[in-house]
Amino acid sequence: MEHELVELRKHISAQGILVRNLITGVCRELEEWNQANADNGEAQPFPEISEVEDSLPREAEDPMMIFLEKIDVLLAEHKVEEAIDAFDAEERNSIELKGSGDTSSEAFSYKSAFLERKAMLEDQLVEICEQPLIGTAELKNALSALIKLGKGSSAHQLFLKSYGLRLQRKVEVFLPSCSVCPRTFPATLSRLVFSMISLTTKESGSIFGDNPIYTNRIVQWAEWEIEYFVRLVKENAPSSETVSALHAASVCVQDSLKYCSMLESQGLKLSKLLLVLLQPFIEEVLELNFRRARKMVLDFTGVDESMPLSPHFISPLSAFATSSDNILIDSGIRFMYIIEDILEQLTPLAVLHFGENVLTRISHLFDKYIDALVRALPGPSDDESLTELKEVITFRAETDSEQLALLGVAFTILDELLHPMVMKVWSSKSEKKDEGNKNIIPNTSTTELKEWKRHLQHSFDKLRDHFCRQYVLTFIYSGEGKTRLNAQIYLSGNGEPLPSLPFQALFAKLQQLAIIAGDVLLGKEKLQKVLLARLTETVLMWLSNEHDFWAVFEDASTQLQPLGLLQLVLDMHFTIEIAIYAGYHSRYVEQIANDIIAQAKRIFSSRGINPQRALKSDKWFRETARTAINKLMAASGSDTSEIEEEHHPNLHDGMVSDSDDTTSSSSTVESDESFASAIMGELESPSFTDPEA
Repeated sequence: MEHELVELRKHISAQGILVRNLITGVCRELEEWNQANADNGEAQPFPEISEVEDSLPREAEDPMMIFLEKIDVLLAEHKVEEAIDAFDAEERNSIELKGSGDTSSEAFSYKSAFLERKAMLEDQLVEICEQPLIGTAELKNALSALIKLGKGSSAHQLFLKSYGLRLQRKVEVFLPSCSVCPRTFPATLSRLVFSMISLTTKESGSIFGDNPIYTNRIVQWAEWEIEYFVRLVKENAPSSETVSALHAASVCVQDSLKYCSMLESQGLKLSKLLLVLLQPFIEEVLELNFRRARKMVLDFTGVDESMPLSPHFISPLSAFATSSDNILIDSGIRFMYIIEDILEQLTPLAVLHFGENVLTRISHLFDKYIDALVRALPGPSDDESLTELKEVITFRAETDSEQLALLGVAFTILDELLHPMVMKVWSSKSEKKDEGNKNIIPNTSTTELKEWKRHLQHSFDKLRDHFCRQYVLTFIYSGEGKTRLNAQIYLSGNGEPLPSLPFQALFAKLQQLAIIAGDVLLGKEKLQKVLLARLTETVLMWLSNEHDFWAVFEDASTQLQPLGLLQLVLDMHFTIEIAIYAGYHSRYVEQIANDIIAQAKRIFSSRGINPQRALKSDKWFRETARTAINKLMAASGSDTSEIEEEHHPNLHDGMVSDSDDTTSSSSTVESDESFASAIMGELESPSFTDPEA
């Protein structure tokens, strides 16, 4: 209604001007005609002319009123440029507008009327700018006019509003197609949003210049549009637990950060804000994807027919297939497929900025997988958190072959599949990363990758140690009589100097396991040596920490003999020589054995037995232990030459050591002889030689 009244007023004013101009013109024509007749002596008086002129308002001759009427006409005809020029000229020339001390009511009224019409022009320009489908040229003209009127701030706000509406219309047209391409729609959406931000920044500079106030507004407006962009991505992305959502999120990171890098040349640094806004969304997608992955990894009920079978995984893992079933192999293939599927969704910049998060989640998933394998081994677990897996495990690794196959699958995933796959992805993503983003957040460092690998190794070590612990405990507590490892076998001793029966049985047991490992873990010599070394260490650690074992010697009522100490020390040297002969000599084995010897010496010495008199030289113990190995090998039917000193010129060469920087605790020097290569006889019924016989 107000707009219509303004237009009506303009129309009436214009019509009034036309009528006055018409009357004035007619009167002037009559006067000129009468004057011409007077010259010819034919003049006739027209008293009506004077009456008409007298009836015209005298304000028509007032220049202020003439100006206002002119402006009304220009406004009515929407002649913006002419109106602006008229306003500008009047402001320069009018004494009343300059405020030179004229405080009359007439000057005040004129100034008010002048400002009122100027406001009417401003409203007219605002109306033009707010038209939904206004063209670029028309918008620029209207904005320039507002700037000339001194309304630059309002013009800039209208400018941002107009370009924001343009972006909104483009987005609304695009959004229905998001469901058609859910994995890649963020790329198109990024282009729409960031190209509009770039265009708006350029146009703002060309129209308004580099005024800091307007520049700050552009930055603020761009930040609002980025928040709008992130909200749109979240609202239109696929379900967060799907790989499609992970791919869409990665594409979003890749493309939006790329555009942010391009905008930096225009003075807009928006990458940090974008990452802050995207982080909760990315973390949610990663969390739900790995939660889904965990369910799939722990599903041992059978093979998922929809899961593609990659030869890259099948070939190395199928080597561990046992005759019972393929659940173990299927679980390993499933684990690797899930990880590969997740990694394939990641873009270079997603790895650059969220790689550490992904590595952490992969390591946690590997932990859960290892926990499941631990539950598949016989024997109780020390980890109470594994109770949740009791209902999950549908298979058990009962035989030595099955248990070694289980270890082989876990080791192959760690050493040959998972680690190389991740390193390949990380290295390729780093090579392709956008240089413009390299200083925003540092890439996953080499240290973090090493720490991740170390975490995986420790997780595998938990599985390995559980196997060794239950294997050793079964060996120790399944023995009967003199073949059972306890303190009683060291309370007396006589006869030929040989290792005690429990350690002879340990030698045979390790030989038997080595042959099975050589078959099941074919090509995994590293793992074979680590397992045998760890088994030997576990026996000695049990002996060192077994309170009941040492309590017998410390009991004053127990009669100790020097030969008992001699036998115990010989068993320790025998254990060291077993490791040396088999090629997995470990400093840790030697250290524990020496600690046990030192502890035995202290206890026997406190009981009145002089170790210096009871024991022989270290050389004698080494030679006796090696001779015993030869005798035991010969008794079992093996054709092996006598162990000579030159076989092991340096006992520290080829030692198995636990290193955080290696994939497994393994020897770096191959041994020509090992349990696996020894030609054994009937190991199920080994021939033991009783040192007391």
